[in-house]
Amino acid sequence: MTILIDRADFDDPRLAPFLQAHLDDLAPTAPAESRHALDLTALQKPGVRLWVVRDADAIIGTAALAALEPGHEELKSMRTDPGYRGRGVARGLVTHLLADARERGIGRISLETGTMAFFAPARALYASCGFVPCAPFGSYGEDPNSTFMTREV
Repeated sequence: MTILIDRADFDDPRLAPFLQAHLDDLAPTAPAESRHALDLTALQKPGVRLWVVRDADAIIGTAALAALEPGHEELKSMRTDPGYRGRGVARGLVTHLLADARERGIGRISLETGTMAFFAPARALYASCGFVPCAPFGSYGEDPNSTFMTREV
């Protein structure tokens, strides 16, 4: 499978439904105060860089980096279309985002993901990409529904 990773085009009519599907997937996993995915508006704010993965004419993945503080960014809005999971899309995105961060002089990437079984594949992917557990960062607090991970770039 050949995938293309590009910066998001917010005028692409396929993007909003893909991102909404991400929010819909997360809705049953935790209470609202424990869901931290960014919506379309938040992903367009300064300091956020969103990428999409395309296969032919479909968006099959997204991921973003959001500035936390100088030299430290957060991995956000990571999603692979369910029909493409297990095929390397997410790993390709993480590799791409780490390279982008490194090129821009970012020294650390952190992330928050769920503790529930639904998120087990994501936690395993992040661990295999060098992320390790850490304390809450940025504006996060302790939450039994959240796992926090980080890695140096």
